[in-house]
Amino acid sequence: MERNEIAATLAYIGRLDPRTIRTGTGEARDQIAQWQELLDDVPFATDHGWDVREAIRSHVLDSPYPILPVDVARKWRAHRRDRLDRHTDPTPAADPDDPAAWRAELLRSRNAVAAGLAAPSTHRQITSGGRLPDVEERLREIGSCIPPAVRAELARYRPTRAAREAAGTSGVPDALSVRCEWCHAPAGAPCRQRRTNPDGTARRNAVRATPHPSRIDLATARLDRQRAA
Repeated sequence: MERNEIAATLAYIGRLDPRTIRTGTGEARDQIAQWQELLDDVPFATDHGWDVREAIRSHVLDSPYPILPVDVARKWRAHRRDRLDRHTDPTPAADPDDPAAWRAELLRSRNAVAAGLAAPSTHRQITSGGRLPDVEERLREIGSCIPPAVRAELARYRPTRAAREAAGTSGVPDALSVRCEWCHAPAGAPCRQRRTNPDGTARRNAVRATPHPSRIDLATARLDRQRAA
C-alpha cells in the first residue's frame, strides 16, 4: 500500500476502534511508517475478493485486542495462499519446446492470481488442443467405450448384461426390456425364482439365469409391434 492508502486505512481503523488513534504528530508519523513497512506488499483492495477494510472489520468484530499491521499482513497471506491453493495452472500458450517462455508464462499467471489481478483457474486443462468433440459423437465413431476384448472378459462376471447385449446385436427380443408379469421383476432387472411354503410364505427368491417364458413372449410381441409400426 502507498502512504496515502496507509493513512486512509489508519483513519478507518480509528473510526472502528478509537484506541488506535495517535493524536501527536510524531506518533502519527511513526505509526504510518511502521504500517507501511509491514504492509508494503499488501494491496488496499483487489478486483477478486480482497479489501483491507473487510479484514479490519473482521478483526474488530472477532478480537478484543487492537489491530496491528501484522494482523492485516497475515490475513492477506492467508487470502493469497487460499487463492493459489484453488488455482490450477492453465496450459500456457507458449511453445512447450521453449522451457524459458513456458515457465515465464506460468509464473506470470500465478503472480497475477496471488496479487489479486486475476481469478484462480479451477479447471484442470489436461491438453492444449482444441475443443474435444462431443462424447456421444466419439462413442458413435469408436462403437463402444469398452474394447471388445475387455467386454468379452467381463461377460462372465455380468451375465445378465452380456445376455442383453447379445440380444441387441443378434436381433433377438430383449426380455429384460419389459416387466415380468410372473415374478413382477421390473424392466432391466432379472427374473426371480420364487418358492413358497404351504402356508404361502416366501421360501426362496433367487435370481434366474434365464427370463420367464411369459416375459420372453411379452418382449417378442413388443418387438413385433415396433417392427410393424
